[in-house]
Amino acid sequence: MLGGILVMGGLGVFIGVGLALASKIFYVYVDPKIEAVDEALPGANCGGCGYPGCTANAVAIVEGKSAPSSCVAAPAETGEEIAAIMGVKLEAREPDIAKPGCTYGVQDADVKYIYNGIYDCRAAVLLNGGTKVCPIGCLGLGTCVRACLFDALSMGPDNLPVVDPNLCTGCGACERVCPKHIITLSSYTRRIQAEHTTDECTAPCQRACPAGIDIPAYIYEIAEGNYLEAVRVIKETNPFPAVCGRICVHPCEYECRRNLVDEPVAINPLKRFASDYERASGQRVQIPRAPETGKRVAVVGGGAEGLTAAYLLNRLGHDTTVYEASSQFGGILRIGLPENRLPRDVLDWEIDGILNAGVEAVTNHKLGQDFTIESLLKEGFSAIFVATGGWDTQLSERSRGEIPRPLPGVQLLIDFIMAQRAGNTPSTGKQLMILGGGNAAFEAAATAIKEGANNVHVVFRIPRDHASFSGEDIKKAEAQGIHFHFQSAVTRMIGEGDQLTHVEIARVSEDGKEEGERELVPVDALLTGAGRFPELIYVPHREEGEDEEADLKDPIQWETVFPYPSPFAKEDIGIFRPGEVTSDYKAVVEAIGSGRRAASSIQYFFSGEPLEAPANMIRTHTRVLSLDQLEPVSEAPREKMPELPQEDRILDPSAEIALGYSEEQAVQEAKRCLQCGLICYRQVGGPLH
Repeated sequence: MLGGILVMGGLGVFIGVGLALASKIFYVYVDPKIEAVDEALPGANCGGCGYPGCTANAVAIVEGKSAPSSCVAAPAETGEEIAAIMGVKLEAREPDIAKPGCTYGVQDADVKYIYNGIYDCRAAVLLNGGTKVCPIGCLGLGTCVRACLFDALSMGPDNLPVVDPNLCTGCGACERVCPKHIITLSSYTRRIQAEHTTDECTAPCQRACPAGIDIPAYIYEIAEGNYLEAVRVIKETNPFPAVCGRICVHPCEYECRRNLVDEPVAINPLKRFASDYERASGQRVQIPRAPETGKRVAVVGGGAEGLTAAYLLNRLGHDTTVYEASSQFGGILRIGLPENRLPRDVLDWEIDGILNAGVEAVTNHKLGQDFTIESLLKEGFSAIFVATGGWDTQLSERSRGEIPRPLPGVQLLIDFIMAQRAGNTPSTGKQLMILGGGNAAFEAAATAIKEGANNVHVVFRIPRDHASFSGEDIKKAEAQGIHFHFQSAVTRMIGEGDQLTHVEIARVSEDGKEEGERELVPVDALLTGAGRFPELIYVPHREEGEDEEADLKDPIQWETVFPYPSPFAKEDIGIFRPGEVTSDYKAVVEAIGSGRRAASSIQYFFSGEPLEAPANMIRTHTRVLSLDQLEPVSEAPREKMPELPQEDRILDPSAEIALGYSEEQAVQEAKRCLQCGLICYRQVGGPLH
């Protein structure tokens, strides 16, 4: 009996010790926040958040991968409760929706392989040769449809997924299972910020458009008779369709694949037709506005660039005010084009549409005279975008004998040189920096030293051995106190009140990449040799770790950020990047594209995301899949633009010469579009290819 008790007792001790050790070895720590968030979630495990169950979503929320309001089965109060647990502020967010990105189903592929027994897209692409179904297109096996838990997806008759926007929750399940990224999450905010990338099925016309318009999409809508929908597609990136439809230099048409057969599709006249239809209908098409962010943004300059930025910033949910020095908006569009090319009522219609969307307008207010960067920051603006660099502004001010100086501490090198040669060297302070300018910069630097400057820094992107002046001249200048920074770029300006105090520069390698640490140089004035003022975004300068809600110091400290590079940029570092416009825009569509990128950059800044172009953005020098012949495509003549008879032009010289397409002409012309992608296209009058 005693032996049995001892055995049982010993066994109990052994088991207890074993369990204790096991608890130590196999113990799994559960974050109390995860437990609290999991408890707050409804436990529906519906997958609408995009994760396999509420516990998985709770982990994602705590790790910052999912939003506190991500549960689609819970009331709004749940999101607020979870935000309180996380110690964050719950902000309204524009809903995402699935968006298929392919034009032709697998049955239309030129080369098609049937793999019997394979019913999953992911499996098909793993097979040897599986991608031959279509290198960039949809496999059409419906994996995304089966992944959707809300019956929001179905396969259409063309073997492409169709989204029901009323059922889609934006959970992203379809996006995650698609092996070729054909179906992705999208929203108006995403499309405003989108740049064409190498993993998209883009057409040559899209890649050539400086504004980034989805050209095949709006032409498709015209062909289908959905004219107002076509306008909506255009306004996702360009709020001036009627203006562009009349005066755009249409680089897209030079790249149209119909050039390989007959004539390019009349892309620009079709844009004009859709916008004229909107105007004649009396309806005003506006893309939806994202939820209010509480941020206020000032845009300085009421030309095409500034108005584009203001409109898209408003659509992104920010309260936007645009300031214009003259009494009317429009810039060079208003003062530089004849009435018979751009009727003023058309321009006014476009501008009114931007203002009616909710953009606040302030006219007869000039930066540097009626208000300053500091005064706007004191008014509570979270960011200020300056778009005053156009020649229209400079010519107007110079005609009155004024030298434009809208930016704190920033002047044009040409003004300094002209004043110096006239015997009136302007004051630049004791610390001067000159950005670019070649021999003129060399001349200005020497003059500034003679006039009493303590230090002059000259910044060039070119290597030292590519300079147009000799090494001996450089040595003499350095001995006088002139500091040369070759293969360098200006990356930031910092100031206080209305004064520039520092300029940050970075070293740029021969392949255009940043190298080494950035240098912060004390600077009172910056002279730019580009002949125009740069587009800058001014924001309050805060020390690292300083609360964003903290009161601003007096005088206000500020810094600049630069819009991310355009597809034309050959380098990504600093301002006045090689490849981008450095004097003035040769076409309004370029200014519109710049305004869109400025709005997108401010959105990135507010979101805490880096101001960088997508790594796979298609640039002017990017090589993409394409083709050099179309077969078989029958010829179809381009619709001729009706024009005002010569006798009527004599009677009214201001009358518009180009009259625009009729509805019948527009539909017929839209049907000439091949709806092409990287390597595929629709055969006009024949089967899909």
